[in-house]
Amino acid sequence: MSFDYDLFVIGGGSGGVRAARVAAAGGAKVALAEEDRYGGTCVIRGCVPKKLMVFASEYASVVEDAQAYGWDISAGDFNWDTFKGKLHNELDRLEGIYRNLLKNSGVESFDQRAKLADEHTVELADGTKKTAKHILVATGGWPSMPDIKGAELGISSNEIFHLDKLPENILIVGGGYIACEFAGIMNGLGVKTTQYYRGAQILRGFDDEARGLVSEEMCQAGIDLHLGTNVLEMRKEGDKIWVKATNGDETLFDQVLFATGRNPNADNLGLEALGIERDRAGAIVVDDYSQTAVPSVYAIGDVTNRVNLTPVAIREGMAFVETVFNGNPTSPDHDLIPTAIFTQPEMGTVGLSEEDAAEQEAIEVYATSFKPMQQSFAGRAQRVLMKLIVSKETRKVLGCHIVAPGAGEMIQLAGIAVKMGATKEDFDRTVAVHPTMSEELVTMKTPVRTA
Repeated sequence: MSFDYDLFVIGGGSGGVRAARVAAAGGAKVALAEEDRYGGTCVIRGCVPKKLMVFASEYASVVEDAQAYGWDISAGDFNWDTFKGKLHNELDRLEGIYRNLLKNSGVESFDQRAKLADEHTVELADGTKKTAKHILVATGGWPSMPDIKGAELGISSNEIFHLDKLPENILIVGGGYIACEFAGIMNGLGVKTTQYYRGAQILRGFDDEARGLVSEEMCQAGIDLHLGTNVLEMRKEGDKIWVKATNGDETLFDQVLFATGRNPNADNLGLEALGIERDRAGAIVVDDYSQTAVPSVYAIGDVTNRVNLTPVAIREGMAFVETVFNGNPTSPDHDLIPTAIFTQPEMGTVGLSEEDAAEQEAIEVYATSFKPMQQSFAGRAQRVLMKLIVSKETRKVLGCHIVAPGAGEMIQLAGIAVKMGATKEDFDRTVAVHPTMSEELVTMKTPVRTA
């Protein structure tokens, strides 16, 4: 049977684009359909614009520190319009790069929605049908909104980058990394920031000591964090949003941002009609090689809800090409993935938390918390944390957790050692780079506790 393409990719985010490009580079005839903007969540409405907003929000404290170091600097005011214009110009530039990467790789692109018509056929929004030997679904995820009265008055992380003006005050609902990152961003930009989270502590699933320090430092920075609190209902009052909380508070806000989770973007793709299974969260069920129950259809990235990180989606795309087009069955490696949360202060983590490790085996915990030299000299009290979780039996470092400025940069390098199976003694044998914050990772000699 002949097909129009060897591969048809649905979704123009980082994972889909990488798979399309690599397959085409190997000689496959490839097409890709994207209904929105090329680059996906990460480039257009996620990692990249978020990190640029983090940078922008940190300059106020940098100016204060500079003055403490003797520089004569006028802090001035933040101009949202100037920043937003440059931000969207940068996103346009990056989208253009993604388009050109596909074009230069020989991938045919369709700027419209696509869905599955049968196991080898994709139907485009204009009714055109294209056949392919293999179909790859890489449609990512989408913010979920809560089912409460007045929720439509709030915005999601998609809209936060498109505000006409900065609000004077904002309520952020949620306790995951998106909520906490935007709480830091808004607070740093001078917006009075309130955060509600229904749980007992933010950043559920991360190391308790690390997330506890992040929570404490967020409060010290001026974020009004309410734990064990959720929104009951909302309504419009003039140009404000009235919010009633479960703790009894009734408050007026200029904006309400819901960062209450994300759902796999898998609705209305024709999956069910083909017998492609979705789990309770709506994610496409795949095997270790990203293959669905229909042999010709694969799925990667956030739509599978395995590890929802851009670099992981890219790795899954590469493994898919290796498996399907290079004859080398390759399962994406989801073990010991380093990651960073760009809260203020940042948190970087790889491996097991203290709590998870202690449930598996006997461990030693090495940890230190201190005020970094640069900020301490400037009179700021922000503390940092360096922490290693070590197996008593094998001496392997099972987890590394850093809360500090630049933690994302540090954990990338620490992640290499942990991934290689480095022991505590390997860390100890490494000479410290002085004076740095990260030298503490190789100078901690005595465990603070065992479990």
